[in-house]
Amino acid sequence: MIQEGTFQFLKALKKNNNKVWFEEHRNEFAMAKMNFEAFVAQVLQKMLELDVVFAEQSPKDCVYRIYRDVRFSKDKTPYKPYLSAYFSHGGRKWEGAGYYCHLEPGSIFVGGGLWMPATGILKNVRQEIDYNFKEFQEIIQGKQFKKAFDGIEGETLQKPPKGYDVTNPAIEYLKMKSFICRCPVPDKVLLTKSASSEVFEIFKTLAPLVNFLNRAID
Repeated sequence: MIQEGTFQFLKALKKNNNKVWFEEHRNEFAMAKMNFEAFVAQVLQKMLELDVVFAEQSPKDCVYRIYRDVRFSKDKTPYKPYLSAYFSHGGRKWEGAGYYCHLEPGSIFVGGGLWMPATGILKNVRQEIDYNFKEFQEIIQGKQFKKAFDGIEGETLQKPPKGYDVTNPAIEYLKMKSFICRCPVPDKVLLTKSASSEVFEIFKTLAPLVNFLNRAID
């Protein structure tokens, strides 16, 4: 479970996003990070039900740094006001599809998919959707999937990608450049002892889509 102190630190960081404040509260950050990594470890243990590859991973393979890369951003605040982790075949740096947990008080969500893949990967995914659109539809129109996620989101092309006609029944998805699903989670859920189980159940619902996308990549 996530401790109340972790929530309090993130809320305070959002109001005081500067280096001076952060350095003065580095101990609180260390505690929040430790708590989040312990939570990620619990989720990883449950993820073995989906794929044995997670047995080889630790929280440090999954958890993102809190420091922002501000080199190309108009927002120069140095820290992310949230903690996050990516569960995939290759940890947080893997280019394939996976599962994502975003811990930001008031804006927590769990989901995943495939975000802005490289050209070659995107081409393969589009081909997989085109060739197996019926299977793809069955996944995203499943009762549990629709209950957890409000469809698939992501940046899209204005015109059909090269090689595909506008009349293609899958054209709505073939135009997509990312395939992301999000499920909002109330703060109070992460504060309970069943938090890791609640997150895992969402991941389990997303698993058929992640597997479909990774099949195209593999």
